[in-house]
Amino acid sequence: MNGDHTMSTRRMTVSQALVEFLANQWTVDRGGDGREIRERTIPGMFGIFGHGNVAGIGQALKQVNTLDPELMPYYQARNEQAMVHQSVGYARMRRRRGTYASAASVGPGATNLLTGAALATTNRLPALLLPSDTFATRVADPVLQQLEQPHDIGLTVNDAFRPVSRFFDRVQRPEQLFSIALAAMRVLTDPAETGAVTIALPEDVQAEAMDVPVEFLQPREWRIRRPRPEHDALAAALEALRGAKRPFIVAGGGVLYSDAEQQLRAFVEATGIPVGTSQAGGGVLAWDHPQYLGGVGATGTLAANRLAAEADVVVGIGTRYSDFTTASRTAFQNPDVRFVNINVASFDAYKHGTQIPVIADARETLAELLEAVAGGAFGELRVDAEYAERIAREKAEWDDAVDEAFAPSGLALPGQPEIIGAVQGASAPEDVIVQAAGSLPGDLHKLWRVRDPLGYHVEYAYSCMGYEIAGGLGAKRGLIAEGDDRDVIVMVGDGSYLMLSTELVTAVAEGIKIIVILIQNHGYASIGHLSETVGSERFGTWYRSYDEGARNFQGDEVLPVDLAMNARSYGMDVIEVEPGASAIDDLQAAIRDAKASDRATFIHVNSDPLIYAPDGAGWWDVPVPQVSELESTQRARSEYEERQAAQRPLLG
Repeated sequence: MNGDHTMSTRRMTVSQALVEFLANQWTVDRGGDGREIRERTIPGMFGIFGHGNVAGIGQALKQVNTLDPELMPYYQARNEQAMVHQSVGYARMRRRRGTYASAASVGPGATNLLTGAALATTNRLPALLLPSDTFATRVADPVLQQLEQPHDIGLTVNDAFRPVSRFFDRVQRPEQLFSIALAAMRVLTDPAETGAVTIALPEDVQAEAMDVPVEFLQPREWRIRRPRPEHDALAAALEALRGAKRPFIVAGGGVLYSDAEQQLRAFVEATGIPVGTSQAGGGVLAWDHPQYLGGVGATGTLAANRLAAEADVVVGIGTRYSDFTTASRTAFQNPDVRFVNINVASFDAYKHGTQIPVIADARETLAELLEAVAGGAFGELRVDAEYAERIAREKAEWDDAVDEAFAPSGLALPGQPEIIGAVQGASAPEDVIVQAAGSLPGDLHKLWRVRDPLGYHVEYAYSCMGYEIAGGLGAKRGLIAEGDDRDVIVMVGDGSYLMLSTELVTAVAEGIKIIVILIQNHGYASIGHLSETVGSERFGTWYRSYDEGARNFQGDEVLPVDLAMNARSYGMDVIEVEPGASAIDDLQAAIRDAKASDRATFIHVNSDPLIYAPDGAGWWDVPVPQVSELESTQRARSEYEERQAAQRPLLG
């Protein structure tokens, strides 16, 4: 009997088909509490239009907005890079279950996405990029803004996305859209593979029509993979822990993305093992939990770094072991240290030559570890009384150091630790702090007392200056999607603010409430301090008037820049904290006023960038010249060689 295999189709352009396809993709996951979560994988699209996409993606979004505004909401942005930052901020807040798409025009619009793509991939966070490309037919060749390479005519600027994307493809023919779009969704929703996903769209192909199978446009679910650990790998990990005298856990962002905080807390309470976190792992335990020692590594706490240095078994959970986390391979000094690396990505699980990789989901692995410990299959697995007392003592001493750093000094220009303390004191436990670059990530890693799993949002894999405001907007969008009205507090230095402040206009345009605290350092506080440590004496790090005679910017004349006025020009509500003995009290009052408001608020406070946070005994490898005629560089080289001698291969 002959069957009817006729497939129902719709006549659509490539852009129209892509927009409708994306609108019908759903992520399905099971939360840490066991409930099933189903949410739109791509809940909306950012777009800045030019000749490369105004008649393609632009027309498709207009058509959807006219016929069904809820199908694929469109949002404006002021900078293409910031579109990706918002997507990443949203993705982190949604634990990688959703992200936005970002559509850009051809040429400079496309390449403006590159920094955002690198940030997404480095952070292992999903973002969908739709840069326009030059004509596939080449009938108009070269087009405006086309880069020509005589040795390879087919090369376009969009090929620059290949090394910074986890997935890249170009829709050269309309029919290719089906396989490309499905492959892109697979990567976006794969916890081991996710990052920037780039689909290059030639401007002529965007507007071409084709017959689209209705099946392609139907709702489709993508279930997050949560692989369980293999039996032998789990047994090896338990065996290592059973023989450990000084075990230590390094918890990374994978714990949060796996929604595994409850399982981690139960495991460390059952075993007494102390925990240090990477920047991405902030929030896995509340700051006052007995087993939580704070950040570990180059910007870590003294408590975490002291115990990490002595650890004989280090259990990394969902961490990629960046140089900051390992203090450039100086953090773990026990000559017999072994590493148990639990990670859903084998690339990270095998780092540092570990012989005990556990390639599995963090939540599933912790649950099985806890079950094994509770069942007593491996005997008693709890730290001894001496180690438990040491953990408590180190934690108490560091907590006292933080209290001292937070105490108001009464100086006219407060230091950054005081400012952080003021923000801590005036914020609610559930509020989200957002940061990315400069000296703030280091100080926050040491000092911020995280009180909520999603309350610490520091982008420190790419540490991108300019992420803060756009990323904060994305984080707030993620909360809004959950119906969560907690505040997002963006802390940003003047150097990073000047890199990318324009998304304040986006906050005003959409009525999205964020609180931005601008710390005015009159220069680069972080790189200035680093410049001193490597013997370069803060050269080029101050914002000063140019000295024609000395041919540098190292004078005393501060620039007459008014960033509070700049924020007002964007339409923000602005509160200025004047220098003086009451600056910290005034800052806290400003934060309370901002929290009480329903509008986006910008708070401007001056600081002394030469007042530093307490030392955490971490180190970061920044090479110093081997030879120099500057005495400051010579001294720095001697100190560098002393610290470098402590580096080790960290073979597990």
